[in-house]
Amino acid sequence: MQVNKEEKYIDLVIIGSGPAGLTAAIYAARMKLNFIVLEDELVGGQIRSTYSVENYPGFKIISGQELVDKFYEQALSAGATIDEFDNIVRVSLKDNEKIIETDSFIYKAETVIIATGSQYRPLPIKEEATYHGNGIHHCELCDGEMYEDKDIIVVGGGNSAIEGAIFLSRYAKTITIVHQFDNLQSEKSLQEEVLNNPKVTMVWDSEIRHAYGEGKLEEVLVENLKTKETSKIKADGIFVYIGMIPKTKMFEDQIDINKWGYIKAGETTTTNVEGVFVAGDVREKLFRQLTTANADGTVAALMAERYIVNKRRKSNG
Repeated sequence: MQVNKEEKYIDLVIIGSGPAGLTAAIYAARMKLNFIVLEDELVGGQIRSTYSVENYPGFKIISGQELVDKFYEQALSAGATIDEFDNIVRVSLKDNEKIIETDSFIYKAETVIIATGSQYRPLPIKEEATYHGNGIHHCELCDGEMYEDKDIIVVGGGNSAIEGAIFLSRYAKTITIVHQFDNLQSEKSLQEEVLNNPKVTMVWDSEIRHAYGEGKLEEVLVENLKTKETSKIKADGIFVYIGMIPKTKMFEDQIDINKWGYIKAGETTTTNVEGVFVAGDVREKLFRQLTTANADGTVAALMAERYIVNKRRKSNG
């Protein structure tokens, strides 16, 4: 880490480059704000790993990767600066001062948009760390091809899990869906497709308790939550889709966060800290969809620009 870092005074820092962050960047660029988008992972967020998007206006069907690439290209062509390689090491958010320190720079911003999204919830077994990335996965697009003609377990029953199972059926010999309830929570069309797939077997009312294997995953122990009976299932790989955890740790004790870890903000995306806005899945709200993330990004950028203009008017007044 550099001892003496260059300080940069800037209108806006957008933290995160998922659909919300990229939408905010497009608007910020068009409003001629001096800003930067900071990202420490892949540009595009979680939607990048969705193999088929069928509910985004303007596209009958498009892959998540193709869609976020279009967002990214549009943001760049509008004039956005997106830095994927400068990790944030410290954040200080106050009404009168906002500092975002990275490995290379110290940004002093008039406004901040938090669009950090969420991360996959890990499989709650003690062997998760042992097999993480080598038997236990969260991204079917990234790792599915590794399991050609193998036995796969999918954990979960929502849209992500069922979409994942359908995609993985391209490669797998068998797919066992382990779900803690006796029904699926995914869209009806997805349910029909997966339940009619001859490769798929359902294990209802159950959870994985342990994973076993010498050097690689070989089988799992499953418990029925109603009968408490246990059984073993052969498995070469497990793909886990049991919810997301909002990425808000760096903002703890600085901003209002609810008990589930989401940042409190209404439809204006305004947080309890002046000049700080929040957009996308990390915001406390009822629905988390691609289109609502875009809407948040739009509103957050417009609110940030309004905040800057009003602040400057007062200082010049």
